[in-house]
Formats: sequence, structure tokens, C-alpha cells
Amino acid sequence: MEKKFYKHRVHEIIEKAETGDKVSEVFDYFIVGLIILNVLAIILESFSSIYYPYRHIFSSFELFSVIIFTVEYLLRIWTSDYIYQSASKTKTIFRFIITPMALVDLFAILPFYLPMLIPFDLRFLRLLRIIRFLRLFKLNRYSNSLRLVGKVLEKKKSELFITLIVTLILLLIASTLMYYLESKVQPNAFPNILASLWWAISTLTTVGYGDVYPVTVWGRILSGSIAFLGIGLVALPTGILSSGFMEELRDQQEEENIDEREAIKYCPYCGEKIK
Repeated sequence: MEKKFYKHRVHEIIEKAETGDKVSEVFDYFIVGLIILNVLAIILESFSSIYYPYRHIFSSFELFSVIIFTVEYLLRIWTSDYIYQSASKTKTIFRFIITPMALVDLFAILPFYLPMLIPFDLRFLRLLRIIRFLRLFKLNRYSNSLRLVGKVLEKKKSELFITLIVTLILLLIASTLMYYLESKVQPNAFPNILASLWWAISTLTTVGYGDVYPVTVWGRILSGSIAFLGIGLVALPTGILSSGFMEELRDQQEEENIDEREAIKYCPYCGEKIK
């Protein structure tokens, strides 16, 4: 019974703090501060003049961070049965570790342990160090704004997926046509359809770097048409996300109004509203 109590208390502490739970609030602030310091450390490491003189400090801070994040991850696995109910502990743990936030927690510490298990070359080690930026997404547990973004993306994933498919089809058609229109005139700029895809992306997004461009009449006509289509197509996901944010904010406001109305009671003597 005592073990169950401590386990439940640990779950309360590592989850987002409820109002009045000072210990959980301190833990939340500590984790948020550690995440921000980790991101700052990654940025400072890119400055050779800062990193090499103080690399032992960066290494010690990285070791400290990994220990804290590892303990946090293991504690979340240990208390996962308070979130996911399954027939066995193994199934509960599996359901937890495949959730997006649990994967973020895992990838936040994985770059530290992988080189100990598998030998990598220096280029891949640099890539692993970049993955540490995923620690920034751990803030999603503590930020209402980030949770709002996640809810909007979840609700609008079907519309966004359709937009993505349409965009990919248009890119494929544009790069194919441009290859056949320009490959004979500019074999170096448009050697194949995949190389032409770079031109299609920069044109459709209206970026237009100017490193690859058509010189034939039909190629320029196609390029102008794709540029015009890109103006509307790029704005489409923006409109979908904007409407999603407005809907979510409206739903949150309605929930707050409902909670506020439920909190209002009436005095049995004078009939006035009291909270």
C-alpha cells in the first residue's frame, strides 16, 4: 500500500503540476529550465571560441542533463499504468513508449547512449548531436501554446495531408514537363526529372533563388504558371491552420465559460451569485 502511494505521488510530481502542488511545480520549472539551458548550450557549442576553452563544462552539463532526463524517462515508464490501462504491465509500457511525447523523451537521451553501443564515424556523431534539439519539444508538456499547436495539427491532419498530396502531384508534373522542355537546351541545369524537382520546389514556393531557370519560351510560360499556382497553394495550409486555431481557441473559451458557470452558486438567503 505504501509503495502504491509513493508511486502515485511520483506520477503526480512528474506530470504537469496541479494548482497548489508546490513540489510538482518546482519539478516542472526545473525541467523547463534544464531544457532551455540545453538548447542554449547547443547554440553556444557552435562557437569554436567558446566551446573549446570550456568543452569540459559543456561535457559535464551534458552528462548531468542526460542523467536527469533518463531518470525522468524511467519514472514515466514506471508510472505509465496511471495513464494507460492494459491487461499486463508489458502492454502498458509498450503503449506508453510509442506515444509521441515518450518518443521525444527517448530521442532526447539516445544520442548520448548510442555511441557507447555502436561505433559511428564523426559525421554521424555530429548528426546525433543535432538530434539533441528534440529536447526542445519536451516543453510541449508544460506549454499551453505548444499543446494548442498539437491539437490543431491533430484535428486538421486530413486537410493538411490532402494539401500535401496535391502539392506533391503538382511538383512531379511541373518537374517532368520542365525536364522535357529544357533538358536539350540546358542539359546541365535539367539533367533529369529529380534535378528538375529543385526548380519546381523553388518556383512553387515563390522563393526563386535564380540558380536554375528556364530559357525557352514554353519553359518560361510553364514557370510563370507554376509560380501563380504556388501563391494559392502555399497559402492553403496557412488558411487551414488559421481556421483550426480559431476553432480551438473558441472551444477553449466555451469550456472556460462552462467551468465558470458551474463554479457559480447562489446564496440561499439573498439569491445573489457567489463563487
